[in-house]
Amino acid sequence: MSALGNRSQEVATINRPRRPAPPRPATRGRVLALAFAFAFALGALVAGGVVFGVTRPSSIEQAADRLRAESALRDRTQIRTLTELARGTRTRLLPVLDGLALALPGDGPAGPVAVTAADVEKWRQAAAAAVQGFADPPSGETATNVARSSLASAARQFATTVDTYTMARDLTGPARAAALDLAARQRADALFTWSIGATALDAVNIDAGYGHQHVFLPTSPGEGALTPDTEPEGSHQP
Repeated sequence: MSALGNRSQEVATINRPRRPAPPRPATRGRVLALAFAFAFALGALVAGGVVFGVTRPSSIEQAADRLRAESALRDRTQIRTLTELARGTRTRLLPVLDGLALALPGDGPAGPVAVTAADVEKWRQAAAAAVQGFADPPSGETATNVARSSLASAARQFATTVDTYTMARDLTGPARAAALDLAARQRADALFTWSIGATALDAVNIDAGYGHQHVFLPTSPGEGALTPDTEPEGSHQP
């Protein structure tokens, strides 16, 4: 071969594009590890975003949670107010209850003669004040509404009992006896209804964190009314 041919072959060899050297095993491993880590991180971000988007409370749920919290706080205030009202109402009704126990037939002595018109008028005023105390009730949680409604119903029943007794005073003979018997049964029903409200009120006070609140009226064993438990007043035992 001539010198010119050899020179052309050398130039062609020099100008031929060189193939990149294959990556070393260690470099390739690092690249794969970085790629895997990046893919995992990206997947975690995407998955986390999806989970957050799915589980994040909606505006409606957030509003509902806020309303529930406000309702619970409002109910605790209503429970305290209702308990104070029940105690005041019990104080008003005790003289009525004691007077009717003397005036109506039952386990104790019946003494209509010992009751004056002035006494009956005081009973009527006390019963009317008890009924008025529960006028225009606020709306609360179901358990609180049950307690309030039961106590209010009992107050109305006591007022009806006094009205029946007042009517019986103007009667004579069998009609008077029947009216007095009716008043006695109304009094027993009023006591039973009050005991239901007092029991419900005790329960909601415990749930609200105020402890036992026993706002019961005195009853005799034969009247069948619910009675307070033995837990101390203010105790948080269920």
